[in-house]
Amino acid sequence: MANAEFGITFDLMVKLILVSATSMEIEPTLQFLEHYKAARPDTYIFGRLAIEVCITGVGMVNTAFELGKLSNTVFDLAINAGVAGSFAHFKTGEVVTVIHDCFSELGAEDDQNFLSSDDLGFGKQKLELQNLLRSMVTDSLPKAFSITVNKVHGNEESIKKTKALHKPDIESMEGAAFIHAANAFQWKAIQVRAISNRVERRNKDKWDVPHAIKNLNDVLIELIKDLNIQQE
Repeated sequence: MANAEFGITFDLMVKLILVSATSMEIEPTLQFLEHYKAARPDTYIFGRLAIEVCITGVGMVNTAFELGKLSNTVFDLAINAGVAGSFAHFKTGEVVTVIHDCFSELGAEDDQNFLSSDDLGFGKQKLELQNLLRSMVTDSLPKAFSITVNKVHGNEESIKKTKALHKPDIESMEGAAFIHAANAFQWKAIQVRAISNRVERRNKDKWDVPHAIKNLNDVLIELIKDLNIQQE
């Protein structure tokens, strides 16, 4: 399919899908891409990149459902972007990449013990991106081990147990579902997260979502520019 304004054939371009739970988290990037809007809905032409945006909704189920719809669509590159909470030394506003993620709640309680899905023989709990998308931008960012949860942590005892069990750096509500889909579709992919808060007893007065979103999107825009240069 050719875009009349740009005179470009989509099939000859590098196709990138940008995945986020909410449009709010990538709003500055969407504003940047608005200048490069293509004829297709939610699609943008930036140099050699045909960029499609997928807003999944919050959580693993929404993410898996929306990405599952793409089973008949081919993408060369994939980026998952959003905010996250930090268990460890990462500070509010810091941007990290996630290569390893974990369905931390997937398993069973055995009195005081937790049996993971691996222990039960129900499949992998921990996931690693099999086809890593790399650039100078992502290589410059610190790497984090993330867990993906349905219920973000806000209880001191459950935080202590989770840290002892999984030793996570950060948590999100979508990341492992994205990695599962990226591996299944054989996308060259990366997950990029900005820290909006520490994982602690819930206190939104300590959160700084605007700062996290600004820094996240500064990185996203530079990443898109760098990926385009790689294609030239």
